[in-house]
Amino acid sequence: MGEIKVGTASWTDRTLLASGWYPDDADNAEARLAYYASQFPLVEVDATYYSPPAERTSELWTGRTPAGFTFNIKAFSLLTGHPTRPSALYQELRPETDKRHIYPKDLPAQSYEEVWSRFLSALEPLAAAGKLGAILFQFPPWFTIRRDNKQYLLEVQARCRPLPVAVELRHQSWFAGDNQHETLDFLREHELPYVCVDMPQGHRSSVPPVVAATSDELALVRFHGHSDQWTSRDIYEKFGYLYSEAELSGWVSPLRDLTAQARQTHVLMNNCYSDYAQRNAAQLTALLGEPEDG
Repeated sequence: MGEIKVGTASWTDRTLLASGWYPDDADNAEARLAYYASQFPLVEVDATYYSPPAERTSELWTGRTPAGFTFNIKAFSLLTGHPTRPSALYQELRPETDKRHIYPKDLPAQSYEEVWSRFLSALEPLAAAGKLGAILFQFPPWFTIRRDNKQYLLEVQARCRPLPVAVELRHQSWFAGDNQHETLDFLREHELPYVCVDMPQGHRSSVPPVVAATSDELALVRFHGHSDQWTSRDIYEKFGYLYSEAELSGWVSPLRDLTAQARQTHVLMNNCYSDYAQRNAAQLTALLGEPEDG
């Protein structure tokens, strides 16, 4: 059986800080991360999607957490083809443009390569300390199942090697009919870890909660909640969902099945509003620790 780690997709959200989850003496960045790491063995860093991290930041994260703690890093938006604010780029690489958002095609090839290089270099302190779990590449809803997109998945893997990556696909075409088997077989063939998501269904951006391990090394599941306001532009309305114990209990068996298929299974609660994610992560950890029936 492989190891399973449960954590959340944030430890610094302003609504979490206001919730009272942190003790009074966890009143600065160092103390808050240390406290979080005393409660959970895993965290996902979403801030790196909005702007690439600095190497010094990785060094600080490494020094403020115990041995065995794991960071999953969300890939910078430009690298997954999402719209990116020019101001999020390294200053000397920002193009002269009036556009509100840019894409890889808006940068000179050399600048695009430099973004990749700097992003990956900034993660080296985490990797050297054995604290980098995976770089999460969450692709946009318009990233469909096509040959060139499959090739890009392989390009991402090659660019990052030896750093581990994981792939979250957000267009239904990857899972429609026989495409689901094609997608999972493709990821297995190339040992690319697949990210299962639990999310609201019935929307254009919805993908089904297909539970599968496509790598012997790592399986991932991310919980986005079941908010009835999934289409809201307010992230707290979109992700502000508290799972019931019954809902979490239904996930215990599928998660245990993943541990039989991969050396590590990472479970992230992304319902980041107030202390919802932390409460649910603690509940799920307790449920997974209970003995199996029979």
